[in-house]
Amino acid sequence: MLKAAALEFVNAVGFADLPWCEGREQPIFTTRAHVFQIDPSTKKNWVPASKQAVTVSYFYDSTRNSYRIISVDGAKVIINSTITPNMTFTKTSQKFGQWADSRANTVFGLGFPSEQQLTKFADKFQEVKEAAKLARDRSQEKIETSSNHSQESGRETPSSTRASSVNGTDDEKASHGGPAEAHLKSENDKLKIALAQSSSNVKKWETELQTLRESNARLSTALQESAASIEHWKKQFSACKEENDQLRSKIEELEEQCNEINKEKERNAQLSRRLQELETELQDKELVSGLNTEMASFTV
Repeated sequence: MLKAAALEFVNAVGFADLPWCEGREQPIFTTRAHVFQIDPSTKKNWVPASKQAVTVSYFYDSTRNSYRIISVDGAKVIINSTITPNMTFTKTSQKFGQWADSRANTVFGLGFPSEQQLTKFADKFQEVKEAAKLARDRSQEKIETSSNHSQESGRETPSSTRASSVNGTDDEKASHGGPAEAHLKSENDKLKIALAQSSSNVKKWETELQTLRESNARLSTALQESAASIEHWKKQFSACKEENDQLRSKIEELEEQCNEINKEKERNAQLSRRLQELETELQDKELVSGLNTEMASFTV
């Protein structure tokens, strides 16, 4: 069932059509995980290499007797890592693990849906690592045996053929060469270029993100200042409204006092007129009384 899923993954991404695959490699283990790479600038932060969980597979090359971890997101190869005996897969949490690839000059990280899937992948990594070590040792034994036979027959073997690399595919370079090797080198160079471009894009996005953060910080500060200013003017308005209400009340009191004064003036005017009337009546009465007295004196 696992092998069928791996073959389906190969057919889906079209590995068989790629020049560096050439039909030699077969999937031996397949899982799904979120892929990350270490930030090349900081060497600390993880940068997502896939937007979602993608298929990650172990491939075995029977011709070279080598193993690789390969993952593709759409048409983009995001993992192309040859397993060597000196590699180590480290579990950093219950669902996350990582390994360093010196040839790719990066560190790959995988986030799994469950601890069980992480454990299976880690166990497979150890199994493949030991197989790569065994393949390297056998290859070195063949080279040494061939060298001994050559020396016995009087033929000198260049020392370069006895040198071995810690990388499984490098070990095979001594006995396998040609177009396939050139294709592999070309594809690896392309992957390095793509990785460099991706790193450049990540730096660009980080710069833009930092610019946006600074802009958001300035906007937040301006918003806080505006809110403080609005609160200040609210207090000012409230104080002015209270003062206005007090003035209105004072004006109403003054108006009432003015009305009282006007009423008092009106009463005073009425009293003055009445007083004049009474004085006039009194004068008239006194005049009549005087006339009556004079007339009485004439009669006598």
